[in-house]
Amino acid sequence: MAKLADLLDYQLQNAQALSSLLESEKVAITSRVSNDIETLAKEKLVLISQLQQTDQRIASHDDVALITEDDSYKDKVNQIRSIVHDCKQSNEVNGEALQRAQLSYNKLSNLMQQSRGKIGMTYTSGGRTSTVSTLGTDIKA
Repeated sequence: MAKLADLLDYQLQNAQALSSLLESEKVAITSRVSNDIETLAKEKLVLISQLQQTDQRIASHDDVALITEDDSYKDKVNQIRSIVHDCKQSNEVNGEALQRAQLSYNKLSNLMQQSRGKIGMTYTSGGRTSTVSTLGTDIKA
């Protein structure tokens, strides 16, 4: 079984890595780089999974009582909790930014579809399709 101190150090490293990743995700969202957003989301899931697994290992550790007794362990746990709390807030902010970006994309997509709707498709006397634009491009003065 791993030492409790090593598990706490690993947990702290993962929490710090998640915090850094969330900052990178915010930059990717604001610059609208979809490939980066997707890659970072996958990395985020891996880090969250590692945090959860390490939590379980710490909870089932033989020396888990030391977390509440030893001051150095208490400080480390408080530091981890603080970072994870900040990560939750950053993740919520990033989620809201993604929702706003998706809403903007949907509005733009709807506008594009509406402008395409101005072009109608009809059939010629021979049964072939023909597009007719109603945007006023055929006006002759």
